[in-house]
Amino acid sequence: MSGETKVDDIDVSSVESDQHLTFVLSEEEFAIPVITIKEIIEYGHLTNVPMVPEFIHGVVNLRGNVVPVLSLASKFGLENKEINKRTCIIILDAKVEDEVVVMGVIVDKVLQVIEIPEADIEPPPSLGATIRTDFIKGMGKIDDNFIVILDILRVLSAEEIALMSDMNKEEV
Repeated sequence: MSGETKVDDIDVSSVESDQHLTFVLSEEEFAIPVITIKEIIEYGHLTNVPMVPEFIHGVVNLRGNVVPVLSLASKFGLENKEINKRTCIIILDAKVEDEVVVMGVIVDKVLQVIEIPEADIEPPPSLGATIRTDFIKGMGKIDDNFIVILDILRVLSAEEIALMSDMNKEEV
């Protein structure tokens, strides 16, 4: 559907609200609003953390900060693909009440930043989605196709977000 883009080619520093980052997860294309993205890093060594939910694959040291990394594929009940040179971690800022929770999500590959005007975003479908529809912000119309736009705050429960926040506060 979309051409491949190197991580270094994507600038998420100057963003508009209509811009979305597209990525592949278990051979399906998804998007998230660029405004929530802090940066995109290559997949590197993750430190395992005992006694956390299965979808949290570990933590990374991001400039001295502990950042929990989760697998959206695991969270959505999709197949985790083998890690390769295209696998990336998207670092997100999720604002919850007055606190910013930093987390990483593993994706199979990052595609591109596209503009999806609000007028081209349909409400989530009631049936037929691969993932639970409460995770879906909307369905972006791109030419004759749709792309699932995720609402990252709805992907996690309040307890899971609290766990991520607690992990952010850990010292490296």
